[in-house]
Amino acid sequence: MRENKLKVVMKANELTGQLSKWRRHLHRNPELSFQEFQTATYITEQLSRIEGIKIQTGVANTGVVGTITNGEGPTIAIRADIDALPIQEENISDYCSTNKGVMHACGHDAHPAIVLATALLIANTFKEENLNGTVKFIFQPAEECTDEYGLSGAPYMIQEGVLQGVDAILALHMCPWLPVGSVQLHDGYSMANVDVFEGKLFGTGGHGAYPHLGTDPIWMLGPVMQALHGIVARKVSPLEPAVVSIGQIHAGTASNIIPTEVAIEGTIRSYSEEVRKLVEDELEKAFSIVRNLGGNYQLRIENGEPALRNNPTINCWISKTINDIYPNLQVHNAPFGLGGEDFGYMTREIPGSMFFLGCAFPNDVTRDLHTPTFDIDEGCLSIGTAILTNTIISYLKGEFTIRD
Repeated sequence: MRENKLKVVMKANELTGQLSKWRRHLHRNPELSFQEFQTATYITEQLSRIEGIKIQTGVANTGVVGTITNGEGPTIAIRADIDALPIQEENISDYCSTNKGVMHACGHDAHPAIVLATALLIANTFKEENLNGTVKFIFQPAEECTDEYGLSGAPYMIQEGVLQGVDAILALHMCPWLPVGSVQLHDGYSMANVDVFEGKLFGTGGHGAYPHLGTDPIWMLGPVMQALHGIVARKVSPLEPAVVSIGQIHAGTASNIIPTEVAIEGTIRSYSEEVRKLVEDELEKAFSIVRNLGGNYQLRIENGEPALRNNPTINCWISKTINDIYPNLQVHNAPFGLGGEDFGYMTREIPGSMFFLGCAFPNDVTRDLHTPTFDIDEGCLSIGTAILTNTIISYLKGEFTIRD
């Protein structure tokens, strides 16, 4: 049995050149969220070369779903995000972005390349070993950005039924803080609920020379800011991950005019729904301070993607696969941070897990996610392919079962 798994590793290694070709094409031609038209066309063209795969296009507008099925059996899915970021690339390479101001700075070129390779290997295994069951390969648009309705790509794909009948789902993410030959896993909540707030403080305003004749929302801002920054420090348990960060403050038009309002915008991050609700309640209390100072306020909180919850059982599948095929690979058990990941919508619907795949260049400069210098050591691509492919095959063969 292990011998067959090692054969998959060998076949993944044989695809190293193709993986690089796919990834570099996507890197050269990045497209922003909800605009991934050429990306979807390219992915569809590559999938169409795989024997036995059924392709659905236009899912959530620019998404693509490939399906391989044979007889009765379980259904498992794998998801890759395909959108880029509004960042001007600063790297110098022959595969740099050709789209000015747009860049794959989060690995959404590597993820679909790995899933394409996984689809190819799974299709061959279906044919060679007569596997039973179904595998869905989900290429999802718009992970990075929401539309005017506050929704990213994952909820739209769910609404269009891509998870119907799916028993479990897998995903991976590039990890620039770990070297090739490493992965990061974590059970339970591993990335954050992402919420945005917009508030306004209102006073009467007035002449800067006569502040006593009116009410000053800039003066009111001081105690409100103190209360906002005190929410996590004094209201949330130190054992619970949470952040309240202020990103924008706007007020005033001239040095001698006390404005009538101050606008504040920021983000809230948390793992648990209980902390999410607690922070929202405390935010309301912080803004309401202005009423005791002669002012008033408005507050709007927009709930974004839910926290990513990794299923512990599926993490065990991944760990066992890694131990079987890469016994010397370094596995780090730690949450991924308070960044957002709309794969959380999918793991809220069905059991699923995402792992982070080490991709850092050895002895290189820091190339963090969402920076103009982000890049990956492509040696990680075949590793991610072998882990995902073997995990899926083992599940279809009944070696793994689902329990929460």
